[in-house]
Amino acid sequence: MPAKKKRVDPRPDWDTYFMEIAHVVATRANCSRRKVAAVVVSENRIISTGYNGTPRGVKNCFEGGCPRCAGTAPSGSSLEECICVHAEQNAICQAAYHGTSLAGATLYVTISPCLTCAKMIINAGIREVVYGGDYAFTAQTEQLLKEAKVRCRRFVKP
Repeated sequence: MPAKKKRVDPRPDWDTYFMEIAHVVATRANCSRRKVAAVVVSENRIISTGYNGTPRGVKNCFEGGCPRCAGTAPSGSSLEECICVHAEQNAICQAAYHGTSLAGATLYVTISPCLTCAKMIINAGIREVVYGGDYAFTAQTEQLLKEAKVRCRRFVKP
């Protein structure tokens, strides 16, 4: 009898699956400058999502809700005037709003987290961050996550 041929799993691996979902979630972002999303996963199950934009109940950024984004400030400047909420922050807040613990979860985000988001990630109990492109992933942010024992790795599509 001929040897059985090993079947190859045609499905995407988990990292690719969740990062692709994050890119779809980013299409809901209402920031007029950048489309970013985060997906929080526990045991390969989505428990929360978030995208960047203005807070709940505030006029959407693309409708002029954020004066900084609607203005002419160069990218990366006047960030203290921006009222938009980062995707990671929204995913964490959505979980809290619905009473869902993020302890031990993995966060997939389309760009690397900033320092403020890193602090929220740590305090939410998230244990791993998988990110796409670079944003403000400074040495300080990387060190803080490392010290808090939050595994952080860049997503590389197979």
